[in-house]
Amino acid sequence: MANAQADGQWYPPEWPELIRALASGDLTPAVPRRAATVMLLKDTGDGPAVHMLRRRTSMAFAGGAYAYPGGGVDPRDDDRHVRWAGPARAWWAERLGVDEAGAQAIVCAAVRETYEEAGVLLAGPTPDTVVGDTTGEDWEADRAALVARETSFAEFLDRRGLVLRSDLLGAWTRWITPEFEPRRYDTWFFVAALPEGQRTRNASTEADHTVWITPRDAAAGYDRGELLMMPPTIATLRRLTAYETAAEALDAAPARDLTPVLATARLVAGEIVLSWPGHDEFTKRIPTGGAPA
Repeated sequence: MANAQADGQWYPPEWPELIRALASGDLTPAVPRRAATVMLLKDTGDGPAVHMLRRRTSMAFAGGAYAYPGGGVDPRDDDRHVRWAGPARAWWAERLGVDEAGAQAIVCAAVRETYEEAGVLLAGPTPDTVVGDTTGEDWEADRAALVARETSFAEFLDRRGLVLRSDLLGAWTRWITPEFEPRRYDTWFFVAALPEGQRTRNASTEADHTVWITPRDAAAGYDRGELLMMPPTIATLRRLTAYETAAEALDAAPARDLTPVLATARLVAGEIVLSWPGHDEFTKRIPTGGAPA
């Protein structure tokens, strides 16, 4: 079970030992798996709210932490026949810093995972439309088949006659799990607005609670130590507080820097100093054999 500090920063108790093993050469970093997560927004009287889920406390990774819908790329997410609308794959490749197949896989993962975990589908029958309510039994059967990997996202779109709406996504930031973590992800964070007619629900087997909350309220809960979060989650929430509407956040996305954020650990005066470049609030000083300060 992870620790929370005075604030709600997620901090696994095994990190100091893993950091020391990495520093001594006894730990070989795992190759990070590509992943995508989506900050789904909707406008309220108090500004945009974001859809968040709380990971079950029984989860091995970040149990009890609040996060956004998301997950790893399915090897089939780069199927060449995915129906596609919005910026071309070449545009997305340049934006995300990968090749075209990788760009399609990451965008597909963002859309697919949002549907799998929140029941929201950023796709429509034509390049300028979006499906309405997706809560019927037939939709649920399709969603369950995607979760079980019994069908690929491309096959699902083809059978439904749907086009993936990549133009409804805005790439926001990119974080890579620290080298000392055994489970590593290279994760692209996206923003998207909840399509009209659709509604979220807790469709994830990994979550025990979901909530629509303004970024300001979520950040305040984190600061009070009431909401547990990983650094990228609270960092993105703090950035979202600057926008008064979901559309404003989406408009700001193309100018966002996607340079990967990767935590570093170094020895300084007998302490391990754990830091995330550009995010000083997450810096932790870990005495040898002790807890972070």
